[in-house]
Amino acid sequence: MIGKKKISVQILVIIVLIIGTLWAVFPIVWMFLNSFKPNAEIFAWPPTWISENFSLDAYKAIFTNPEQVRFFINSYIIAGLVVVITLIIGIMASYAFSRFDFRGKGVINTVIVAVQAVPPITLLIPYLSLIVSLKLYNTYAALVLTYLVFTLPYCILMTTGYLNTLPKELDEAVMIDGGSRWKALWKILVPTAVPGLVSVGMYTFMQAWNEYLFALALTKTNEMRTVPVGINLLMGQHSYEWNQMMAMSVLGSLPILVLFLFFQRYFIAGMTAGSVKS
Repeated sequence: MIGKKKISVQILVIIVLIIGTLWAVFPIVWMFLNSFKPNAEIFAWPPTWISENFSLDAYKAIFTNPEQVRFFINSYIIAGLVVVITLIIGIMASYAFSRFDFRGKGVINTVIVAVQAVPPITLLIPYLSLIVSLKLYNTYAALVLTYLVFTLPYCILMTTGYLNTLPKELDEAVMIDGGSRWKALWKILVPTAVPGLVSVGMYTFMQAWNEYLFALALTKTNEMRTVPVGINLLMGQHSYEWNQMMAMSVLGSLPILVLFLFFQRYFIAGMTAGSVKS
């Protein structure tokens, strides 16, 4: 009786997971298929999965439009800078939190956690005023510095937890051999912490790549817009370029997909990194 009940529960769980997967995947598949349809066919009824008028016109329109290509270049530059700066600063800060006791450590940790809890939209007006005052409006620096405020706390928390699992004897062994703490950090601990750092890097990239609100508010010219804002710009006053919006969404999703496919082993390992202290 117990065995049959257990099997029934497992079957129910499998069915729920299949339904959940289909529910999550359907919009992505529909977006991909619609990117190959003419604009008028997207809302045709009954809907068609595979268009008889299969076309790459939406992708051609994007790749031949310098303005839209610039959206992707801007997103790559901003997201890349945010990842590099976040990891460099986050690693050094995490090493300090993991290996040293200093005055105000608990207060700083509390502030880091508190920053994570603040809704970003509440900071939009203060950051806009600050960026304008610093004469950084409509620049890469405006977005990079703003995004660092949201990515650094997560990086520090995650990396500190991971470094806490690495024995301090590693540092001591390097210093006994005549090395410095700097060498211990970058030559020993960082290579050992690669799974956790890859996970943090991917999360940081996704945050910077997908962000819309600050990218819209802190830039004013199309030369500085990013992909999320560029997709929104395809919504005209009288008509929407739905197929191009779908195509840009597909192209905008590719970097995240490629990163996950190449680094999924590290990403999955990094998601649980630091959760248990040895």
